[in-house]
Amino acid sequence: MEMETENGKTNTVEEGRTNYGFVPEDNIEVQVASADNKKSKKDGSALLYSVEDTPAWYTCLVLGLQHYLIAVGALIGLPLLLAPNLCIADDDNGDVARAFLISSLFFNSGICTLLQTTVGVRLPIMQGGTFSFLPPTLAILALPHNQCPDPLPSEFRNSSVTLYNDTDGSIVDGNELWMRRMREVQGAIAVASVLQIVLGLTGAIGFLLRFIGPLTIAPAVALIGLDLFSAAYFNASVQWGIAMFTAFVMILCSQYLKNIKVPIPTFSRAKKCHITRTPLFKMFPVLFALITAWILCLIFTETNVFPTDPNHPNYRARTDVRSNVISNAPWFRFPYPGQWGLPRVTVAGVVGMFAGVVAGFVESIGDYYACARLSGAPNPPSHAINRGILVEGFGCVLAGVIGTGTATTSFSENIGAIGITRVGSRRVLQVAGGLFVILGMLSKFGSIFVAIPDPVIGGLFCVMFGMIAAVGISNLQYVDLNSPRNLFIIGFSLFMGLTVPEWMKANRGVINTGVLEVDQILSVLLETAMLVGGLLALVLDNTIPGTEKERGIVSWRRAQIGDVTEDEETLNKRIEE
Repeated sequence: MEMETENGKTNTVEEGRTNYGFVPEDNIEVQVASADNKKSKKDGSALLYSVEDTPAWYTCLVLGLQHYLIAVGALIGLPLLLAPNLCIADDDNGDVARAFLISSLFFNSGICTLLQTTVGVRLPIMQGGTFSFLPPTLAILALPHNQCPDPLPSEFRNSSVTLYNDTDGSIVDGNELWMRRMREVQGAIAVASVLQIVLGLTGAIGFLLRFIGPLTIAPAVALIGLDLFSAAYFNASVQWGIAMFTAFVMILCSQYLKNIKVPIPTFSRAKKCHITRTPLFKMFPVLFALITAWILCLIFTETNVFPTDPNHPNYRARTDVRSNVISNAPWFRFPYPGQWGLPRVTVAGVVGMFAGVVAGFVESIGDYYACARLSGAPNPPSHAINRGILVEGFGCVLAGVIGTGTATTSFSENIGAIGITRVGSRRVLQVAGGLFVILGMLSKFGSIFVAIPDPVIGGLFCVMFGMIAAVGISNLQYVDLNSPRNLFIIGFSLFMGLTVPEWMKANRGVINTGVLEVDQILSVLLETAMLVGGLLALVLDNTIPGTEKERGIVSWRRAQIGDVTEDEETLNKRIEE
């Protein structure tokens, strides 16, 4: 049934059911959540809208747009980063291809968000592209048969389009060149993500988490960010001044101005027109950095401070380099499964992608608990978590068959926004998902982001990849860092996770077992930094003697479920259940 409250919001209450769509065996958790909510009202931190609340449609639209803008900054970087490795050309056709990739990622993120908030874990969680699948993807694209060939002479076959002699001996145009590589990435993501579906269906995640602790997660996630430094400096080196200006603005907004609240005119039924203060700098540092740096590049372009010679290193800092993409991209395009052709499955690709799958669902489980605490819901029960992982796995398979270049996972940035805005309604996230679906079908909108100058992207990458590495390292807060055992595992796994992939990249073709499939599997595995470091940490952490307290398992599990009061025996029993 529905109840209208005094502040104009509609509460939807299903008798005998909680936020997760299950009938509880008892109401202990619900009582705890209720008590916490009463306590929060006393200290002024009560939620404006909790999980089951339905704000007015215009409020949903504004708040949903806010979540959309928060997620956009992280989403656009993935397709732009993958484009050179996919052999997408730096011409008009290549720019349109980038726009199609961005739009496809937007569309898939919207579909997955709607599914997760409706039939998945049913918390206000945004689903979007993940960097966890990026290292194995780059390793797949680095295989000899995926190397980018040079274009054939313009007079070849009197063709009006640029042709290439691909590594398999076929003569192809620029579109087929990158689509063939994309199909191999698609097949690897789609098939590997079936593992996540199986884990969600069987509930085997609890068993796996008995072996995966902070000493495994820390180096694995940290290496995702550290291994991408070449992509950051590749874009930033176009014009280091613009790149550092972009990073400066992002750091200024997210760190120095984060507590400054900007007055914004607001309307509500209870207070009518009034002024609210919102920490805009804290919520949108990426957008502020992107817009200000883009405007600066526009000024330097119009005044010809940046060179007009395409061969000059600073040329790609101009805003008119890819401006044609906005006029060339169609207004409407529906991203559909198999849009780049039938996905191609290779054993090497699938095995390599398993590392991304594991990193993705471990990150999401922690996000579920964090989102529940911030949105005023009780801790998610095991069947809700399994359902969330199942839906996320389906979303990753969908991303694979559509061809976004990456899989999906929960977005921690949007979870943090719930704590800032005090709006935990899942309806708001459903509106945000709907916006992603609609704008994902408008290719003109995606093409705008393709026109971002390279050094601006490079500056964003410098900060974003550094944060990814820091998030991984932050897991060490649960570990006893005075233990020589732990220090050895951390140092050795991080060092080898950087050393082995770099050696493999410098010595391509060094692995030659006589069996092509085995060579490809080993090459992908050894070139994936997060897999090398994470696997070493996993093996060492589970074989070198050490107590669970020393390894950080106890503190890590308590942090996951948001309970610091349970004793170790009760906690372990609850985790196993």
